[in-house]
Order: sequence, then C-alpha cells, then structure tokens
Amino acid sequence: MNIILLLIPVAIGVVILACYLFIWAVKTDQFEDLDRQGSNILFDDDVKSGKDKPPQ
Repeated sequence: MNIILLLIPVAIGVVILACYLFIWAVKTDQFEDLDRQGSNILFDDDVKSGKDKPPQ
C-alpha cells in the first residue's frame, strides 16, 4: 500500500513532463510539413567535391 504513495507522484511527474514536451514540440513547429521530411530522402542530391575524384 505504501508503493501507491510513491507511484502517484511519479505518474503525475510523467504526465507533466509529457505535456511540457508536447507544448514545446508544438511551439517549435515540429509538426509542420510532415510530408516533406519523409520524401527528402528520395530526392537526395549527391554532392561531389574535388576530393572524391581519382588522380589523373
């Protein structure tokens, strides 16, 4: 029965932390344009620098 006295504050702390992280994510636009980030990997351009060329 004493464990409930420990688990209730821990559960309240987890809920407060989750709410804080959700509000932070919304304010920093983490949920904006979700489709673009998923398709960026398909259109990744290869950037070649001069170091990649073999010597002639």
